[in-house]
Amino acid sequence: MQNKTPESRPLRLHYGWIVVAVTFPVLLIGAGVRATPSILIRPLEREFGWSDATISFAVAINILLYGLLGPFAVAIMERFGLRRTVCASLLLLAAGVALTIFMRMPWQLIALWGVVVGSGTGMIAIVLGAAVAERWFLRHRGLVLGLLTASSATGQLVFLPLLAWLDTHFGWRAVSITVAAISLALVVPAALFLRDRPSDLGLPPFGGTSIEPKVTRTENPAIRALKALREGMRSRDFWLLSASFFICGASTNGLIGTHLVPACGDHGIPEIRAAGLLAMMGIFDFFGTTGSGWLTDRVDSRLLLFTYYALRGVSLFYLPFSFDQSLFGPPLFAAFYGLDWIATVPPTVRLAELSFGKSNAAVMFGWIAAAHQIGGAFAAWGAGFIRTQTASYMSAFITAGLLCLCAAGMALFIGSGTERKGAVADVPAS
Repeated sequence: MQNKTPESRPLRLHYGWIVVAVTFPVLLIGAGVRATPSILIRPLEREFGWSDATISFAVAINILLYGLLGPFAVAIMERFGLRRTVCASLLLLAAGVALTIFMRMPWQLIALWGVVVGSGTGMIAIVLGAAVAERWFLRHRGLVLGLLTASSATGQLVFLPLLAWLDTHFGWRAVSITVAAISLALVVPAALFLRDRPSDLGLPPFGGTSIEPKVTRTENPAIRALKALREGMRSRDFWLLSASFFICGASTNGLIGTHLVPACGDHGIPEIRAAGLLAMMGIFDFFGTTGSGWLTDRVDSRLLLFTYYALRGVSLFYLPFSFDQSLFGPPLFAAFYGLDWIATVPPTVRLAELSFGKSNAAVMFGWIAAAHQIGGAFAAWGAGFIRTQTASYMSAFITAGLLCLCAAGMALFIGSGTERKGAVADVPAS
């Protein structure tokens, strides 16, 4: 009998792709839940008489926690595993959203949509995608991260037309019930199929040849995260990455993700059509961010970030003047902006890995992502405040465009004149 050589053995699907397949909808739904309050701004105003500034404050808390919990989530995943962390987060998310149907006072909106839902989504934010890509893949790591990041951003946008339709025909409480049910349903596949590391199944990472030893961290997750922050604050690259990502969050989740629908309403565009623009952005984002991951495996990440931020700034200057152009107005903005929605994530993660090393990349990116959400929270509240004071979003859009041009300049200085601890050898090109 002939012995089979390794080359002649039938190819099998690496389990890392199954982990990606489960993580994709978790990130998609988690981000979609986080973005749901943008649909609820006008309905809550009508039913309770709450102002834009009041509702935007709750959204800002939501976005803030979505980011601030990222580095702690990474440390918790290291301590308790991906599967337990994801399942617990989905259960918290479902409970928080379901309870919103009983709220009557602004503090309840802040407590539920702000604190509880923000905490639940924060545990399954884009740092989850970074952790999966880092643990399970050596080859195609940038592509996988781009794909998972795209699911996170697309989830914020694609579900909004359905939720807007539910709100229009059945009321905003139907939106909450639907979102809670979907979150709860995802617990089952997460519990059945998620695994923490390739070594748990006796496998090397995809693209690797040896099984990596399992690293068990017994350190308190909060201490682990705070130690990483202390290290990062000593690095110029950390501040440049965090500042540029602050602007990224301000110009996406905080401004467009939260306020595009009500801004469209100011110009007579119906809620469902406006939500359709966000869905269109989500579709284009899927290809843009996945493509960005592919490019990150091949092109200098600093040049990619410069290009993304510069183009985003130009598109934000165009937006206030697009509303009166029926054919080439908001749809053109949505398509162009969607390609660049969160394409910044793969090159930012790569630069974090080069600056701080593979073992610290996920938790350091968690802190950089926290800056992203702080920026988003600032813009979510700030744009609502500007709209309340001036009855227009014009100043908010122009300011965000200028900030994006500043971020483009920052990107060129990341890693210049400093010694990287880098993991270039650990991340082979595909």
